[in-house]
Amino acid sequence: FREIWVYSPRLEGVHLRFGAVARGGLRWSDRREDLRTEILGLVKAQIVKNTVIVPTGAKGGFVLKQPPDIGNRDAYLAEGVDCYRTFISALLDITDNLVPDPAGGNRTVPPDNVVRHDGDDAYLVVAADKGTATFSDIANDVAASYDFWLGDAFASGGSAGYDHKAMGITARGAWESVKRHFRELGLDTQSQDFTVVGVGDMSGDVFGNGMLLSEHIRLVAAFDHRHIFFDPDPDAATSYAERRRLFELPRSSWADYDVALLSPGGAVVSRTAKRIEISPQVRQALGLPEDTAALTATELMKAILGAPVDLFWNGGIGTYVKASNENNADVGDKANDAIRVDGAVLRCRVIGEGGNLGCTQLGRIEFALAGGKVNTDAIDNSAGVDTSDHEVNIKILLRQAERDGVLDPSARNDVLAEMTDEIADLVLRDNYDQNAALACESAFAVSLLDVHQRYLRRLVRVGLLNRVLEFLPSDRQLVERQREGIGLTTPEFSVFMAYAKIALTDDILDSALPDDPAVQHVLYEYFPPRLRERFRAQIDRHPLRREIITTQLVNELVNTAGITGVFRLWEEFGESAEEIVRAHLAAATIFDIDGVWAQAKALDNVVPADMTTTIRLEATRLAERATRWLLTRSEPPLSIDAQVARFSGGARQVVGALPEQVRGIDHDAFQGRLRELTISGVPEALGRTVATFPKAISALDVVRAAELTGADIDEVAEVYFFLDERLSLASLLERVIALPRAERWQAIARAALRDDLNAEHTALTVEVLASGTGSAEDRFAAWQAEATAAQERALAMLAEIASGDTLDLATLVVAVRVIRSMRRAEAASERPGPVGSAAPGR
Repeated sequence: FREIWVYSPRLEGVHLRFGAVARGGLRWSDRREDLRTEILGLVKAQIVKNTVIVPTGAKGGFVLKQPPDIGNRDAYLAEGVDCYRTFISALLDITDNLVPDPAGGNRTVPPDNVVRHDGDDAYLVVAADKGTATFSDIANDVAASYDFWLGDAFASGGSAGYDHKAMGITARGAWESVKRHFRELGLDTQSQDFTVVGVGDMSGDVFGNGMLLSEHIRLVAAFDHRHIFFDPDPDAATSYAERRRLFELPRSSWADYDVALLSPGGAVVSRTAKRIEISPQVRQALGLPEDTAALTATELMKAILGAPVDLFWNGGIGTYVKASNENNADVGDKANDAIRVDGAVLRCRVIGEGGNLGCTQLGRIEFALAGGKVNTDAIDNSAGVDTSDHEVNIKILLRQAERDGVLDPSARNDVLAEMTDEIADLVLRDNYDQNAALACESAFAVSLLDVHQRYLRRLVRVGLLNRVLEFLPSDRQLVERQREGIGLTTPEFSVFMAYAKIALTDDILDSALPDDPAVQHVLYEYFPPRLRERFRAQIDRHPLRREIITTQLVNELVNTAGITGVFRLWEEFGESAEEIVRAHLAAATIFDIDGVWAQAKALDNVVPADMTTTIRLEATRLAERATRWLLTRSEPPLSIDAQVARFSGGARQVVGALPEQVRGIDHDAFQGRLRELTISGVPEALGRTVATFPKAISALDVVRAAELTGADIDEVAEVYFFLDERLSLASLLERVIALPRAERWQAIARAALRDDLNAEHTALTVEVLASGTGSAEDRFAAWQAEATAAQERALAMLAEIASGDTLDLATLVVAVRVIRSMRRAEAASERPGPVGSAAPGR
């Protein structure tokens, strides 16, 4: 989108942005020969990482061209700070500004002495990065000297920003992934002891905070750049207390650990030690050969990485896991070449990536294919960038409130501080939701592999994705996996999900949807509750209102509808992404899908993880069917509010009465599913709701039939479900749903046939309702009494088809055609041939 190159006798710098609204760190680099290559590689990763937040990726860096001797630390730092200031100034010298206008909005003002060849472009934010972790206040001072419109939102995390270490937010976000992985393994990290090895020490933000997130952590071993710590059989409570002491001790190291608290065989040793004696206890804890008596420090650290423990927690700097087909040279982290291990030989069950780049992507995939639980660093540690994004957008909001005279500038920092916990809750919800979404994707990794392959191809075709650069399998590799019954791994889904969000973001931002009143609530939900109440007028005028709404919608939709949810409907209908999203939002609201997901979340560690995933998947399946129903029967542009108002009340009334209305096999299926759910520990109220999902889509047909006839909804529902049993329509629908859908045209044919069957069911319901009064049986008897010969033949043929043992696509197509011929309008115009096997010449 934009590249800025800065050149002076003292420094060289580059800043890359991939959108008008983009965010990323500025680093003090030491790679003078290939600075741009370094920044380009980093910004590519930033784009993927930023999918959970409003801006797309940006990255910048500078190098010193005349650095003082590094031995003179003060002079070296002073030169770095001066060059950083120059770099920031250069960026602002050619960046537009926003100034208040009399109408209460903002107008764009170009910088002085600049010839513009582009349009308005005033959004420029920076963040701390390698070498600039403490430079945010410096950047904000420079921005203030330019009276830049963002104020101290220009560089998040300064003295008036959110302290990520004090919040522990990055570690807490990654811990959501850890908890999810272990729930799937049947272990509750907050109530059951588990073993851990890690990289880092207790003075560090991510490692230190992470190792205090459960009192049941049994930290067996860890290392940082100074020491190696091992405690082969730790007491969870004792070791937790000592780790907390170290965390609170300024500038602590593993050398400060009270060795008297270590279990027998434990020790803290220097990484420079030539020979380290290995006790029997350590040998057992690390799974070393019986004849291992001593190891070098390098060998011991390698053994720690490969230890047979529950969790490997990476909170350090460096890359420690690669794939067996990668060379160390491919990794680009020479400092750790000697200790790095392959994903295939890891013996931990879970990897938690609190730090960046702890594993190569191929290393993660290899570990996952071997049965390990792992996401990516972009998923696990996104809470930091998410918190910064909230900080920037809140500061923009509060700056407007100050200008409007509704916030005293001296009170702003107090307002920010008071919302710390609320910000954390909003951010951690994003981490939780992405993990839940990945669990749902993994459940269909094999059955939807063909769909995944098609969507990957499309993303490549439109120029969004390079499968080689992102380490996503080729078509040939996917064919091989399909043959072996293996789908995409969670690390691959993590990247795939990011690109699905990028693609959808572009489509929605370019549409009218972010301006629709029906979606404005997501703008308010982005901000903490106290801001929604106090500064609603300023939220409505937020400069990034459309971008915030788009980001919130895209995250919600992809997390709940799945990576390929919009793509599959696009394949089927050819509708725009905007229209599909409109239909999905209406469908999800009508059936309260968000409410079901929230209730499933409340069951974590109460019922098995696969049960909560199943509940989410069944809710998602209902939403998809309802989305398809609305797309089939609505003219674009679909009005979200109108569809919700039309169907919501009636649909919920029908679904609430379903347990009493359904008959025959549907009633048996409901009771059986309810038993399964309640036996697993699902509360009966939620169980009843979920057990209705297979038939809940019928509620839309019932409401539509009530509209067409003017009849009471309960009356319509009685006739609808009577016909379900009397004509064996429920049985036919089960056969349709059981049809294969691995390939695109199979899936489309199956969906179309199901929709046709439901449409004919509705039309027949309307006809039977008009045939008389009284009960459903009385109305059907009245309808049948007036049946024509063609309708009688159709009834007989339908009974014959429904009683068959196997029903393929061709037979089911005929069955739908037969049902259509049963309606009077159709029967009157039909010749006998199409539905009668004895018709001459057929």
